[in-house]
Amino acid sequence: MSNISYYTEEGLKKLKDELEFLERVERTRISNDIAEARDKGDLSENAEYHAAKEEQSMLELKIAKLKEVLSNARIVDESLLDTSKVLIHSTVRLKNTVTKAEFKYILVADSETNLKEGKLSVNSPIGKGLLGKKVGDITEIEVPSGVMEFEILEVTRG
Repeated sequence: MSNISYYTEEGLKKLKDELEFLERVERTRISNDIAEARDKGDLSENAEYHAAKEEQSMLELKIAKLKEVLSNARIVDESLLDTSKVLIHSTVRLKNTVTKAEFKYILVADSETNLKEGKLSVNSPIGKGLLGKKVGDITEIEVPSGVMEFEILEVTRG
């Protein structure tokens, strides 16, 4: 089962750059650490060797996961996005109906999430609750602290 994720060109480039860094820089560094630790003698009691091997295993797992994400990644042409409803890469302005606080988020793929930049994962509770909604809709979204009610004020392209 494939898990298609949609990215901006910038988001996809970041993923590719991270993969390249892990494969070229981190792999080499860890291989060197293992070689140095191996040169120190008895491997059965060599904590540095075991730590480096564990780090190598974690790195390879991270590389494999990143390759899987990239194999299922698609670039979204934001100029073709429908702004009549909330979709991935939509910018959404919403209001908490209780506190009257307003928020503005861009819905993005998990790996592009950055709350400081207002980028919210489409797989987060709020992201899922906003998908498909239109301006003027009021939606109740279950979050860890309870149920929140939001009014959709504006939907634009990312």
